Amino acid sequence: HVQLVESGGGSVQAGGSLRLSCAVSGYTNIGWPYCMGWFRQAPGKEREGVAVFDTATAYSDLVKGRFTISKDNSKSTLSLQMNSLKPEDTAMYYCAAKRGWCSWSSYDFNYWGQGTQVTVSS
Repeated sequence: HVQLVESGGGSVQAGGSLRLSCAVSGYTNIGWPYCMGWFRQAPGKEREGVAVFDTATAYSDLVKGRFTISKDNSKSTLSLQMNSLKPEDTAMYYCAAKRGWCSWSSYDFNYWGQGTQVTVSS
């Protein structure tokens, strides 16, 4: 059983920073290789990939240079450091995991957290 629980969302002014965390349990049940990532979904929009991490990291062009995805050594926590936030970053952010190498399609991911809201005001 794989469980993902996000935390760290909130409200911030444009230009500010937030750090999201995802507590992962049961990651050994995902298999190898495996991918973990962050997705976001704004009202009325499709869920989109933000950053993914298997043996390397990859970022959406919309966040490259501002966001950093990381895993701790025990692989039990996935983080997303978000700097220079913009109002267009406002969305529900989800932690996700899948067996196999990373992809950008949310449909490929098997495991999801409940989401954490990020709101950036101008």
